[in-house]
Amino acid sequence: MTGTLHRIRQAQIERKTSETEIRLSLDLDGNGQSNSRTGAPFLDHMIDAFSRHSLIDIDVTASGDSAMDPHHTVEDVGIVMGQGIRQALGDRAGITRYGFAYAPLDEALSRFVVDCSGRPYLEYNVMMPEPAIAANFASSLVEEFWRALVVNAYLTVHIDLLRARNSHHAAESIFKAAAVALRMATRITGEMSRVPSTKGVLA
Repeated sequence: MTGTLHRIRQAQIERKTSETEIRLSLDLDGNGQSNSRTGAPFLDHMIDAFSRHSLIDIDVTASGDSAMDPHHTVEDVGIVMGQGIRQALGDRAGITRYGFAYAPLDEALSRFVVDCSGRPYLEYNVMMPEPAIAANFASSLVEEFWRALVVNAYLTVHIDLLRARNSHHAAESIFKAAAVALRMATRITGEMSRVPSTKGVLA
């Protein structure tokens, strides 16, 4: 038998704080099925788009203070999704490691570049054209989500919004570019015993 045998790349995460309670199931080798019930409708919309285009199955439930202000929910869901990706990747052996994508949505165009490096870093070059995207959802929450996910997934990520006139379009193009880039980067393309690093470890 070779080192290319299939590995289960799934995660189950629970996080409970005084502000939120979140449960997540995630499958990197899924079919793009999502079930997101976070109490923040726009976040659910973005997670659904991300799941569909990355082919990562995501089931996430969050309860907390999102009715007052979704900030804590958005950040904590990002934390949990990052932890889930990190858990599902394991030692990251056999993955492509790098991924990149451009995604348009009407006038908006975003670029997302990722290295599953084991070193958390986010470069976020985004100027949202409007301060709010939806009712009770500030444009700044897009950065809060991605910073939380990237840091907890141990990824190096560069996000660039190249143009946009509508913040909803801008956010959705970012999530869709992220989906395609992460789909590329996390795919198994080599021997399962081979870590794609000259150091022999991604950390």
